[in-house]
Amino acid sequence: MTTHAVTRRTRYIQLGVPAAVLGTLSAAIAATPAAAEAVSPTIERLQSTPTRIAPAEAPPASYTVHPGDTISSIASRFGLRTVDVLTWNGLGWRSVIYPGQALALTAGAAPVAPAAPTPTGSAATHTVAAGDTVFSIAQRHGTSVDAVLAANGLTRASVIYPGQQLALAGSSAPPPAAAVAPAAPAPVAAGGQTHAVAAGDTLFAIAKKHGTTVAQLYALNGMTPGAIIYPGQSLVVAAAPVAAPAPAAVATAPPAQLFANLDAEQAGNASVIIRVGRDLGVPDRAIAIALATAMVESSMRNLSWGDRDSLGLFQQRPSMGWGTPEQAVDPDRSTRVFYGGSADPNGPASRGLLDIPGWESLRFTDAAQAVQISAYPERYGQWETQSFQWLGQHG
Repeated sequence: MTTHAVTRRTRYIQLGVPAAVLGTLSAAIAATPAAAEAVSPTIERLQSTPTRIAPAEAPPASYTVHPGDTISSIASRFGLRTVDVLTWNGLGWRSVIYPGQALALTAGAAPVAPAAPTPTGSAATHTVAAGDTVFSIAQRHGTSVDAVLAANGLTRASVIYPGQQLALAGSSAPPPAAAVAPAAPAPVAAGGQTHAVAAGDTLFAIAKKHGTTVAQLYALNGMTPGAIIYPGQSLVVAAAPVAAPAPAAVATAPPAQLFANLDAEQAGNASVIIRVGRDLGVPDRAIAIALATAMVESSMRNLSWGDRDSLGLFQQRPSMGWGTPEQAVDPDRSTRVFYGGSADPNGPASRGLLDIPGWESLRFTDAAQAVQISAYPERYGQWETQSFQWLGQHG
């Protein structure tokens, strides 16, 4: 066979293969429209199905918490404001709820404690170990959380600690009431030994370091089991040799005043708070309260972080109905939400200063606390004098 003949056959083979492929592709393309037409009616039927939104349920007098519930989700389910549910149950923004807890969902109702199951014959007391919770202790001893709290004079916001003795409701021995609510010792005079709280400190570790007990720290510092310590706080760990009763006037004395010069960022945020207050026509005292609140919550800075999901100038929590994360870091909007009233962008979902009945007659710090529900209610009053000065400087 000649070289030319081989070459011609090779060309025929090369041309034959693409022709077959093209034939297959043509058949597939021709079949595609029919398949598309067969699917399209199904798509139209899916799109035509209307979306149905279930209306909020009528709130009962009380509600028993289930696993996965949050205050915000419970309030949303029954068409209530998160802040109202917190207020009716004596809770704060940082309070923790637990399964089986009874919450009041109306202003006049008290939470109904679930009936405690029959005790299983456990000991009269339980010594708290690391990792224990009131819920796990109640389950272990066949009782309820509310029964354990009641037997020990605790609240839902109380903190338990390793080594603490808890009375178990329904046990054969009577609960040691004297141990739960010991008589308060005489107030400690200046000169007692103190400890400056550092990051990572706990009351249990501090008590162990200074050879005392957590209960004694509570008594020396006028704290309750639900108290929270913070870095920089000074705690009395040992009484002074001579104790003297504090004068009665100390309880009503105004808080020590704090002062600060604002940098450019802080001054800009102060101007926003003042401008929004002027736009809404609120009194100067309301503007000063807003300035003090922003200074306590964020140092007058529009923070993109905070405790849990707290954000912005006023550390508002999206999970508690204060708006979306983007709205919480909008200085103008978050300020309007703090003031509240008829112009509140959140409507009835949150409660601002103007929504507090009689806020004008409240103490400066109490008015701010009524909005923020903070663990440190007296801190707002420390900026009262300075806030009025900022109002004059930046208004």
